[in-house]
Amino acid sequence: MRHDQTMTLRKLLLTGAAGNLGRVLAPDLASLCDELVLSDLPASLDKHGIRGVGCDLADANAVEALMQGVEAVVHLGGVSVEGPFEPILQANLRGVHNLYESARRQGTRRIVFASSNHVIGCARQGQKLKPDCEPQPDGNYGVSKLFGEGMARLYWDRYGIESVCLRIGTALPEPIDRRSLSTWLSPRDLFGLIRASLTAPNVGFTLAYGNSANPRAWWDSSEAWARLGFVPQDSAEPWAAQLESIHPPEDSLAAQMQGGGFLNMGPYDR
Repeated sequence: MRHDQTMTLRKLLLTGAAGNLGRVLAPDLASLCDELVLSDLPASLDKHGIRGVGCDLADANAVEALMQGVEAVVHLGGVSVEGPFEPILQANLRGVHNLYESARRQGTRRIVFASSNHVIGCARQGQKLKPDCEPQPDGNYGVSKLFGEGMARLYWDRYGIESVCLRIGTALPEPIDRRSLSTWLSPRDLFGLIRASLTAPNVGFTLAYGNSANPRAWWDSSEAWARLGFVPQDSAEPWAAQLESIHPPEDSLAAQMQGGGFLNMGPYDR
């Protein structure tokens, strides 16, 4: 595995390539590798006119074929929103297990895993958190991302596969409400964080939050960012005056907990 940002990876796999973040990242990721493989569900690739490899992450044989010769993975694939457990089970639990098992067999050395701030979504807004804080998932989706972090830890300790798990915040072109003044991650900082996660030396198992340099940020990843060599460039504060009044009712869980609107979702009846 090569780690100098001036060098390129041989073969890089991007899962979830047809998703919102995947479509933003793909052009820049192509500059980091000799070959970028784009993958998602076939219908998702077709919908966005993306030439890639159709793969259902819950299909172990398909994932095995997808991973052949892959040096590193940016894993964005799976269900990306809160919802009933069964779809999340297939894509986010079985899928990440299949990915790590294939990485072990194929000799893939590093995975950048898109975890989520919803791993700590039941923490109070304003509470300052570091990556090693106690998890407080806010739903099925958050639990699934906590499972992925556990898989990453296991496969580093047992098999030496390096992982950087990024608890991504509000990754949008601009912040959209009061909460995102704390959680926003700009497109530029998203790519910068993933580039650092792919190229930094000796990351082992690293856990970090994904947010820009927001003065109101609830998360402190300073140690992990220094390890990766990442310095965020953007801030949500220029939008503060227009967004401070945009928030759920103050007495709602969505306004009180870091997970925001996910606290309004569920439970899910059979």
